[in-house]
Amino acid sequence: MLTPREIVAELDKYVIGQNEAKRAVAVALRNRYRRQRLSPELKEEVLPRNIIMIGPTGVGKTEIARRVARFAGAPFIKVEATKFTEVGYVGRDVSSMIRDLTDISVNMVKAQKMELVREKANKVADEEVLDLLFPPARKKDDGDEEQTSLIRSRQKMRDKMLAGEMDKRTVEVQLSERPPNVDVLGNIGLEEFGVDFNELFGKMMPERKKRKTVTVGEARRLLAQEQMNKLVDMDEVVSEAIEKVENSGIVFLDELDKICESRKETGPDVSKGGVQRDILPIVEGTQVATKHGVVRTEHVLFIAAGAFNMSRPSDLIPELQGRFPIRVELDSLSAEDFEQILLKPQNALTTQYRELLATEGIKVKFQKSGVREVSRIAFAVNQGTEDIGARRLHTVMEKLLEDVSFKAPEVKQSVNVDAKYVKKRLEKISANTDLSRYIL
Repeated sequence: MLTPREIVAELDKYVIGQNEAKRAVAVALRNRYRRQRLSPELKEEVLPRNIIMIGPTGVGKTEIARRVARFAGAPFIKVEATKFTEVGYVGRDVSSMIRDLTDISVNMVKAQKMELVREKANKVADEEVLDLLFPPARKKDDGDEEQTSLIRSRQKMRDKMLAGEMDKRTVEVQLSERPPNVDVLGNIGLEEFGVDFNELFGKMMPERKKRKTVTVGEARRLLAQEQMNKLVDMDEVVSEAIEKVENSGIVFLDELDKICESRKETGPDVSKGGVQRDILPIVEGTQVATKHGVVRTEHVLFIAAGAFNMSRPSDLIPELQGRFPIRVELDSLSAEDFEQILLKPQNALTTQYRELLATEGIKVKFQKSGVREVSRIAFAVNQGTEDIGARRLHTVMEKLLEDVSFKAPEVKQSVNVDAKYVKKRLEKISANTDLSRYIL
């Protein structure tokens, strides 16, 4: 329901710069909302505008796609194109990305459905645990004084249990024991048959009960979980999950440039041209058999990404190029961008380190001069060695606060991270190219 401008504003909270890519993804996401409002006949004709993001590593390609999927509440999967091989060869076939996406969607919908019945399940579980702590009285006349006293005592016990006063007490509960998972599909390449062997064997094997001694708090949680599983209709879950995949699923296909065939190469390559030909029908729209049912891929949004420093999008087979009509180029990050990355996002590294060390009584204060120096060093190392984008900040920050993190459990201290502190810790390493290459 977010407008493109609102989507970009949300992305700005986590990704610095890259406005062109943010706008392209925001429009693609909004088009899905627009498509749902069309007539049924026209809705089937409107296909997603798949996107190729071109840019070096560590500039925000994956983060943009991941955050957008989270905003949309859509099933999302990130896969590397290099992990697939052509059909007929040993390895993962491209259809597995849709099967994995469907599994993610089923788990997502199941979790949502379980939240809806959590309150009811908790009440049933609490009564089961209460029966173990204080067995219900036998039916007698309503006016029986003994019966009335037992009801009052049971209510007091319930109040204590709900208040958490009984959480440490142990009880013996009876839980359903699930049969072990059978990983037949992944081992012998029969995934395309769409059979769930675990479900099949589960129906063949009778349900067994297992007695377990646990605390009251743990018993309430385990029994509530069991009740939620009983209350959720899995047929409804699977049906809704498949509908979500087909209409709002997002596949982030990384390292697309690695399966480009160079014009200099000769002979077929099962990890390049063959994989491109196998990806094509999935992106065009086909039916993939999964253990949950058949999934159509016509309206799945594909966002591909790659550095394309050794190849170009035009090196892809023409048919696949046509299925990715939107192409956006992401910029390399400057020292100023690094500074913004360390300060502005809600999940900024400075915030993460400050809060992590605060759990052990260490007060870390990042001065602007210190942040600027960290950004300068990270940018310089990227320029002098391999440019890995914002990921360089992780290595620099970890080395900067290594001693503080190591001594934190024993020494309570305050750390003022200014330019002087950063230079003292990192200047020798950053000045030496060989040291930078191996340490930062």
